[in-house]
Amino acid sequence: MSLAQRSVAELIGTFWLVLGGCGAAVLAGTGIGTLGISFAFGLTVLTMAFAIGHISGCHLNPAVTLGLSVAGRSPWSDALPYILAQVVGACLAAWLIGFIAGSFESLASNGMGEHSPGGFGMGQGIATELVMTFMFLLIILGATDKRAPAGFAPIAIGLGLTLIHLISIPVTNTSVNPARSAGPAIFEGGIALQQLWLFWVFPIAGAVLAGLVWRWFEKEPAAG
Repeated sequence: MSLAQRSVAELIGTFWLVLGGCGAAVLAGTGIGTLGISFAFGLTVLTMAFAIGHISGCHLNPAVTLGLSVAGRSPWSDALPYILAQVVGACLAAWLIGFIAGSFESLASNGMGEHSPGGFGMGQGIATELVMTFMFLLIILGATDKRAPAGFAPIAIGLGLTLIHLISIPVTNTSVNPARSAGPAIFEGGIALQQLWLFWVFPIAGAVLAGLVWRWFEKEPAAG
């Protein structure tokens, strides 16, 4: 596959992630609750991993792309085109959700402090996004390792993302994905856009740390 084809696959996949996850939160949130929204996000990744995993690797997330690059699983030359495609896909989905809902005032954006669903502060939001993204990358790296059981990676990754949302929706509305955060924030504006920096910096930091830890796991011990 060419880089253009793989990038378009990432755009479509990230569009589906934001449409499915944020769309469920905006359009059906009161009916399905935190559990339903968590499964919606997990199912978007699970379905896309089967659909486009063999095309682009199904990153759907700038933090995942950078974490996999650090771990040596994805070429650095793919990083910028993938990230641009992911952000465009997220923005298209956020626009569609707003269009369907008839309002762009609330698109399931991420936040802290007064914009946190549970009123959690900046330090708690930083810790949550850092740790959750770190764990998400470890799940991805482990499940897709050649030594792992074949064919089960999408299930492990999708359920991993579901669990992450169950834990962290009350804290930040769960990002672990800068593109997922960017799409809604760009159309909502205001406090969502002002706080967007946190949902780029700390998911990426957690992913990069996970990539470094994985490289250490794979390092051969010194002889003797």
